[in-house]
Amino acid sequence: MNPILPMVAAAIAALPMTTHAQVYPTHTVRIVVPYSPGGTVDLVARVLAQRLTEQMGQTFMVENRAGASGAIGSEAVARATPDGYTLLVQSPTLVANPLLIKATPYQVSRDFTPISLLGEVPMVLAAYPGVPASNLKEFVALAKATPSKYAFGTSALGSPMHIAQEAIKFESKIDIPIVAYKGTAGALNDVLGGQISALIDAIPSSYPHIESGKLKALAVTTRDRVASLPNVPTVAESGYPDFDMSSWYGLWAPAGIPADVTRKLSTEVAKAMRSPQVEERLKPQGFIANGSTPQEFTGFIDRQTATYARVIKEANIRVD
Repeated sequence: MNPILPMVAAAIAALPMTTHAQVYPTHTVRIVVPYSPGGTVDLVARVLAQRLTEQMGQTFMVENRAGASGAIGSEAVARATPDGYTLLVQSPTLVANPLLIKATPYQVSRDFTPISLLGEVPMVLAAYPGVPASNLKEFVALAKATPSKYAFGTSALGSPMHIAQEAIKFESKIDIPIVAYKGTAGALNDVLGGQISALIDAIPSSYPHIESGKLKALAVTTRDRVASLPNVPTVAESGYPDFDMSSWYGLWAPAGIPADVTRKLSTEVAKAMRSPQVEERLKPQGFIANGSTPQEFTGFIDRQTATYARVIKEANIRVD
């Protein structure tokens, strides 16, 4: 056998992967947000899409597919062609839903390829201004005295907002309903209108309403106070010393996308999230931009899943 032939064959075998990475993307990329427009997941996706469009020379387009606590849009991505042209921006809801809802139509480790952690953000407990409480302790006292008058709204069952509300209910021993919406915007609108008493939300989407006085902040969920809301106490300061929760956001693709496309996306996303343009849009509301390798993101997901499983078990959170 000609000794050159094996080397030629090896070079040809490697060519498609290299060529694919060099040309991707050749047309529009869809980033699915499984909630209605207006929430923090939507905001982060749109900021990322704009920056990737500028960096990569092709359009990255956000598509909102709300419903079933994020499961409809997430499942659509899981079933999409694994070519890198359909992506998903999601919150911890993606990993919490299978822990809460038996009928969740996907398995995270089986149906998705982790691309990159996008960042983390503190959450805030915010109330309708007409609620006669100025902090969490006063809100808990009201809810204990007349529970039928108060309710939480949440962007989705299984969301970090929902889990945080359930944890506060468990720790404070209040029994008020939690109303789930198809995204943050619906919950926010009903709190702004006084139909719902309060919600826990990622700070970027609630902050403008807090700043304008249309909502009042009762507590932040992280262990330390937040620079954008320096006078708002933490939940830990309010009588629950071990409380420390934040929301985070990540980018996934369907399982089975080419490894070179995964690497290219991860590299470009990390570059985008660390850019001054993204920092300018997201940092003022406390968003801590990140960017990770797929392997780092996989480890992060595993640790977060363990944390959510523990909280769900301890608080006996049930959906179905």
